[in-house]
Amino acid sequence: MSKTETAILRIHCPDQRGIVARVTDFIHQNHGNVVALDQYTNREEGRFFMRVEWELEGFLLDREDIGTVFGPLLGKPLDMYWDLKFSDKIPRMGIFVSKSSHCLYDLLARYEAGELKVEIPVIISNHKEMERVAHQFDIPFYHIPVNKENKKEQEEKELEILKNHQVDFVVLARYMQILSSDFVANFPNNVINIHHSFLPAFAGAKPYHAAHSRGVKIIGATSHYVTSDLDAGPIIDQDVIRISHHDSVESLVQKGKDIEKIVLSRAVKAHLDRKTLVFNNKTVVFA
Repeated sequence: MSKTETAILRIHCPDQRGIVARVTDFIHQNHGNVVALDQYTNREEGRFFMRVEWELEGFLLDREDIGTVFGPLLGKPLDMYWDLKFSDKIPRMGIFVSKSSHCLYDLLARYEAGELKVEIPVIISNHKEMERVAHQFDIPFYHIPVNKENKKEQEEKELEILKNHQVDFVVLARYMQILSSDFVANFPNNVINIHHSFLPAFAGAKPYHAAHSRGVKIIGATSHYVTSDLDAGPIIDQDVIRISHHDSVESLVQKGKDIEKIVLSRAVKAHLDRKTLVFNNKTVVFA
């Protein structure tokens, strides 16, 4: 077994004494070598969060047995939510997109460059414009037009496509449709969205025009997990750029696209590295 193969355990539970010691002792007793550990305590809610990663080489438990031992030994007694992943399991990411190409191209370029440890088996769109991009990267493309009348039927088609392609999580790379709560329920904390940070101040089709007319001095982007509440899911990443009166609407739009690409890629990377934990509609993102 390669030394690069690791187990990644993410937990949150009521804060109490000795959690770190008991978890690391479990790893130590089974001859595991910890390579990364990060922890955080939310004092207001009395909640403890931790991400720990250890090498699988020489570990006494087979990977399929780790959870069955850890759960009764520590998970249940400490009232933990816990999640165990392995570094050699490559997640499969489905991409949804509409007409804007900047986030799609950025994700695909990072994928081709090896920056994102992921497989991309499918791209789905409610328009045909991005089909050529999918073909450039030799990725299957599905055109699923959506309107108010056919939304339920079309989402069922999308879910079937994602199931057939064994998709683990979905990224909305500027997909200009609102997903139903039924759709989102199939991928809890596994649908990532990106949008400009003007909400709720400048909603609508032309937020950059509205922001320009108000003379805003900062623009930014927010990436979050999608929930049934529109644009109100747990935030994964955000960033801003300062602007001035010298910026035209066109330059605001371009700068907005640039920061959307950066924020979305960071959010996807955090998700792929299993560095996010969600609790009470908030996200802890480990360094």
